[in-house]
Amino acid sequence: MVKNNIAMTIAGSDSGGGAGIQADLKTFASLGVYGTCVITAVTAQNTVEVRDVQILSNEIIINQFETLINDIYPDSVKIGMLGNPEVVNLISKLLSKIDNVPVVLDPVMIAKSGDQLISDDAISNLKNNLIPVCSILTPNIPEAEVLSGIKISNRDDMIAASINILKLGPKYLLLKGGHLTGDPVDILFEQEKGMILELPQKRIHTKNTHGTGCTFSSAIAAELAKDVDMKNSVINSQKYVYSAIKSSVEIGKGHGPLNHFFNI
Repeated sequence: MVKNNIAMTIAGSDSGGGAGIQADLKTFASLGVYGTCVITAVTAQNTVEVRDVQILSNEIIINQFETLINDIYPDSVKIGMLGNPEVVNLISKLLSKIDNVPVVLDPVMIAKSGDQLISDDAISNLKNNLIPVCSILTPNIPEAEVLSGIKISNRDDMIAASINILKLGPKYLLLKGGHLTGDPVDILFEQEKGMILELPQKRIHTKNTHGTGCTFSSAIAAELAKDVDMKNSVINSQKYVYSAIKSSVEIGKGHGPLNHFFNI
């Protein structure tokens, strides 16, 4: 019997299908990993707006997580939208129930449409309780500004912000530079060594980038589930995301999704 690599995503549902749980499960499947999910919130959104967000109860979140680890134990975990301080604390406690499983934390705060997806109070709990236990943190520029307290306009700012964020305790930090002008550069830092990798990429001029952060972090989780080391997981995932953006299709009137199945 062939062993199936399993990745779990803990995140919100995107009714438009481009981000969140939906993007994560598509990414897992595309990269040959079996995906499970713990849904933390349900959003009413499309490519133009986020109309409503409903955070699920602690009880159903706990039951989803426990039923999965009792039967379909993950090889990696990706965490996305959590929504409020209580859920952040709850997830940090639930993670104590699994051992030696890499955790990819995408600190989802703002949708591509500009709508805020996480409460202000939750950010403090994220810093204090969840970031210290994650294997890799994957903020974009706006999220890194919030976490570091530094305005980021260039590469030097990215490095300064990363130094601050590493003090919060993640083992690795991937700071994504796509929000800056010019060709984007993603930078990978390790807690003990500092900056270990720069990943420049040609900018693709398209508005169809909804779910890019979710896809990148879930791709890393998929690679880690296959026992790929962190550095190569990040390298492989950036290549996957680039190709998914490059082959994106027109869906909706706003920021459309990536093409997660370009490789199938």
